[in-house]
Amino acid sequence: MRYLADAAGLEIRDVANLQDGTVAACQEAFDSLMPPHNSVDITISRYPDRLEIVLAHFGEGAPAVGLDTIAGFAAQLGGNANAANPLQVFDRVQYETQGSSAITRLTKYIPNPAPNA
Repeated sequence: MRYLADAAGLEIRDVANLQDGTVAACQEAFDSLMPPHNSVDITISRYPDRLEIVLAHFGEGAPAVGLDTIAGFAAQLGGNANAANPLQVFDRVQYETQGSSAITRLTKYIPNPAPNA
């Protein structure tokens, strides 16, 4: 994600924050795995106007990233209301199910994308 964000022309601070948010989302997805579903598919894509990370659990009824994090309540966990929500670096967070798969899509829009990006 760091490479794609840098190649998209994001500011260095935004690149680092996006990398941290991606790591946090992946860590949460891995931490929520429960047998017999021991895998998460992670796809990172660059489009002309956005970057996307898709985390998919197979056979799970819950999102690949916890609902408390998606809803923005992660900052309140553990009694620390000042902690930053690492997913707030994304502009859009979507959750959907497809069959027995739970998919979380995190999108970061690229400001002023290059015309031929």
